[in-house]
Amino acid sequence: MSNSIINILSTNPGLFHPVVEVDKDNDRIVSIDLTSSNTSLNSDVVGDIAKFEAFVNEFLSLNGAKFAVGGYLEYRDLYSRSDVFSASSNDEERRLHLGIDIWGPSGTAVYAPVDGKVHSFAMNDVKGDYGATIILQHEIQGHCFHTLYGHLSASDLDIKLGQQIEKGSLLAHFGTHEENGYWPPHLHFQVIVDMENKQGDYPGVCSLKNKSYYANNCPDPNLILQLIN
Repeated sequence: MSNSIINILSTNPGLFHPVVEVDKDNDRIVSIDLTSSNTSLNSDVVGDIAKFEAFVNEFLSLNGAKFAVGGYLEYRDLYSRSDVFSASSNDEERRLHLGIDIWGPSGTAVYAPVDGKVHSFAMNDVKGDYGATIILQHEIQGHCFHTLYGHLSASDLDIKLGQQIEKGSLLAHFGTHEENGYWPPHLHFQVIVDMENKQGDYPGVCSLKNKSYYANNCPDPNLILQLIN
């Protein structure tokens, strides 16, 4: 099933509305490295939300960028800042990121890339988690898949299950750290084929031993975003 979804997404690039507003002729979009190889992103920075936000804002400013993007299947030691990603009794610690993050100012508008309906939503209000989260369900050429939007504004959860969402309609906004799981403002965007009966939540980070399964169930979000060359 995921191969069918990947084929549909990759062969229909003109199908999708931008998830964030980007003037491709004038707005600069840069990739950001959040792995341990980025030595300026140390534990002192990620452990202090004010310093972490300043790090992201300075990166955007120095690069003259509207957004910084990246993270799909990126291994991030920074998840050690939260117990959410600690090892469980039957698994190892989770460090492998399954979505693409778009870092930018709080209040940034988020749009639906394609027609869908509200599958579920929740306030995942634990440090390091998604905070305000919306999941949409879509069907293209008879195939169902989902898109997850994490780290939103709490006010965006004023929606209804099953509510129809039109392509290009305003869906949400980047939340502040008080409402987005205690992160610098950004959008976590993830594609999910099988929700596995989960509601309002789905793993956005997995362990290395589970990489194959989750990479198959969560195809590259850039197939929709088209922000990374």
